[in-house]
Amino acid sequence: MPLSHALLALAVTAVWGTNFVVIHIGLEHLPPLLFAALRFLGALLPAALLLKRPAVPWRNLAAYGVLIGAGQFGLLYIAMTGHITPGLASLVVQTQVFFTIGMAAAISGERVHRRQVLALLVTLAGVGVILLNTDGTTTTLGLALVLAAAASWAASNIVVRATPAADMLAYVVWASLFAVPPLFALSFAFEGWPAIRDGLVGADAATWAAVAWQAIGNTLFGYAAWSWLLARHTVANVAPMALMVPVFGMGASALWLGEPLPAWKLLAAALVILGLALNVLWPGITAALRSRARCRKSPATLGRRRN
Repeated sequence: MPLSHALLALAVTAVWGTNFVVIHIGLEHLPPLLFAALRFLGALLPAALLLKRPAVPWRNLAAYGVLIGAGQFGLLYIAMTGHITPGLASLVVQTQVFFTIGMAAAISGERVHRRQVLALLVTLAGVGVILLNTDGTTTTLGLALVLAAAASWAASNIVVRATPAADMLAYVVWASLFAVPPLFALSFAFEGWPAIRDGLVGADAATWAAVAWQAIGNTLFGYAAWSWLLARHTVANVAPMALMVPVFGMGASALWLGEPLPAWKLLAAALVILGLALNVLWPGITAALRSRARCRKSPATLGRRRN
């Protein structure tokens, strides 16, 4: 991968990681479900007027929109209203990798490898460390909500896999059509008009910048750039860069919001990231070792044949 492409991948992971701090800023004035609705409204318009609807069934777009809208981000934003810190949220939501593996195995019978079980156990150990250290800033409810958000993200991944050739940027934009209505409906039902009105009236420039960043930076730029990279490089070269998302998330939260990083939190982060790394990097490592072993055996084999 050329240096410029690697830097682009790093920029995407930086945007996705620091986005958890941006979410925190937006939630200072906006109720969580309203914030999520505005995020997807900004992703839908005006982009839907410029991008052709992807050639996938409407039911796929609807399922994906509901799962990432009310499911993934609705639950995540609720969790981040005082139930979990932005840094830990950026870490725990990455468990979607293992939810995706489990769902794929249950639905389509995909084989679960031993390394994936080992990776899951290591990651669960990290989640367990967080669970043992819940306090006023991170609660059991917050952890549960983020895990539910990760499961919703995983379910959306299964939906996307049904149409692998689709343009992901257009897919996300048009799926937002189905994310906006339920989020607004849930906001009116559970947050109420007074909270919505007060949030909109009290929103300042930073709040609206957070909404815009969610829609443009995190969604449109992030998905467009990542899809562009995947179209030009193997998944094995691009996917490992996503391991930087929780690193940027926890680092940004510590630097900008003053989130403390005690030893237990660093241990949890190390275990979760190690689990993710085992799942993502292990196939490439084993393939490289086998290739090297074949290369070492080759001269000896040739020597025996000559003799």
